[in-house]
Amino acid sequence: MPIYVQHEVLGRIPDVFNAEAIWQAPGLALFSRRPLLRDLLERSPREHRGRAATRCFSHVTLVLPQEDVDDDYHLTRGARARDLAQTLATLHQKDFGDLLGGDQVRYDVVGAESLAPGEIEVRFGHAVYLPAPGEKVLYNVSVSRDSAIWHPVCPIYPHQRLALIGGQAGQGAADWPFGPDGAILVINDGPDSVPVVDMRPRGDFDCRYDPRSGYYTIKSLREIDGGGPRLLLKIVRNGELAAARPAMPAVIPSSMPASNAEPVPLPVPVPMSIQMPAPVPASVSMSMHTQAHSPMPAPASTPAHAASARTARPAVWQSRADGLPLDPTAIPVSHRPTAPATLPGESDATYAPLAQQRVQLVALALPRLSRYRDTGAEALELPFDRSLTLTAGAQGDTAISFVIDAADHLYAATKEGRQRITAPATFAPVDARTMRLLPAAPAMADRYHALLCLAQPVGAAVASGARFTFGRSAAMLAALRVLDSPRFIRRADGAPGAASADRIGLSRNAFSFEATDHGYRIGRLSASQALYHLDERMAFVAMIDAAGPDNLYLLPHGHHLVAGHYVLRFDA
Repeated sequence: MPIYVQHEVLGRIPDVFNAEAIWQAPGLALFSRRPLLRDLLERSPREHRGRAATRCFSHVTLVLPQEDVDDDYHLTRGARARDLAQTLATLHQKDFGDLLGGDQVRYDVVGAESLAPGEIEVRFGHAVYLPAPGEKVLYNVSVSRDSAIWHPVCPIYPHQRLALIGGQAGQGAADWPFGPDGAILVINDGPDSVPVVDMRPRGDFDCRYDPRSGYYTIKSLREIDGGGPRLLLKIVRNGELAAARPAMPAVIPSSMPASNAEPVPLPVPVPMSIQMPAPVPASVSMSMHTQAHSPMPAPASTPAHAASARTARPAVWQSRADGLPLDPTAIPVSHRPTAPATLPGESDATYAPLAQQRVQLVALALPRLSRYRDTGAEALELPFDRSLTLTAGAQGDTAISFVIDAADHLYAATKEGRQRITAPATFAPVDARTMRLLPAAPAMADRYHALLCLAQPVGAAVASGARFTFGRSAAMLAALRVLDSPRFIRRADGAPGAASADRIGLSRNAFSFEATDHGYRIGRLSASQALYHLDERMAFVAMIDAAGPDNLYLLPHGHHLVAGHYVLRFDA
């Protein structure tokens, strides 16, 4: 394997800002017992033919003791460091001018706490690049262990060919898991192509690119107790250099899944008594991740509907006007019939059709807490364990948490720390499972910040031909109301909330639904309950603002309904 970065520590230098003492020892180099910078450049050429050097390196980084660099900044504002770099560049040009091949000589001086007084570390090689004055960054490289907390590593510039991360001489990465022998090599072929990621040594690592998440997953194949460690690598293009570029990596891993085909909706007959969303301009609809064609027209509300959406407030933290206690919806319970005993071999069981329809909780709608200041809620915290299931266990069992504060700022928190996040984003704190964060549609943005897709949907079967009610006081689909607990709410003093998180945005009787052959008939039961229709790809379709049991809305099979914190998918 070639050496991408040459690094040596020069010792016993009385004055670390003396360029001549760093460049070459006085007298004949033949009798010098320790090599200095000129000797190192001469012994490690960039290109050679046989034993004769044909080209030398031109970019060199000098690492001085941090205390000396700090003193120079305090006393001379860094003048000695600038003089050192300029003098060494002049000596470099003078002694190796015929081997530069037109390259510009550049030196940089930095500090490090690891060096003892009188020591200087010298770094040069194929993966050492110093930008020209005014050169803009092309890519920013960052790493993560859990996909939530990202640590910056290094920039990559347009004319930079290689970048080495990790190992003994590469760029340092926070919480590097692969030891001194493993390294990541990023190859840049210019602004018009995507960078290529290569692992060193190649046989010890598995590197795969996930186009949906936008980062590389690197796993060690070495036999280690507890499994091989993994690292996530993200290479983000600088927005100022927005040239056209492919969206996929230069080398597509064989394990990358094929693109899913676009679903083609089939027309279904709709009874005339059922309300369907009216078509509106496509500018209101919002696609998820890609601007593909929508599988159905994207309707929106009329101006009157939009005005009611802006003024409608969720019926939460309010006492009932009639003063009556809560009256939960009664549902039939199974019982054993009191029929006379049957003959041997016969059964008295009643045969009923199986419930084919299912309602699944597929995502959580994260609210804008700034709209609910009267509740005293300062934060909504959603912890997930290592199976990416919502949990209320100890902090040590939590793999990742999502927190939204009273200022509507969204954070992801893991054992690595806490970092502010924005949608869209993908999180993979554990292997084989991911969680997606989708932005809320513009028509929903006044109430919701984002939609958090669950790694494991929670489902329940429903029978057809019967009408059920969903809400805080309804027992039907109570298993899907996973936030029906005060433990997810945090007050200003840090204590848990006194009331269920469901009281933010979800009415006691929010809506009714009935499964039919053509979809689900939805009835909005509370005038203050906001209901939103999303299609099978969770793109916005319409706001359901017609209230009353007689004014029903048809929700097609496979589409979603947003009520309170919950994004429910109504399957056939």
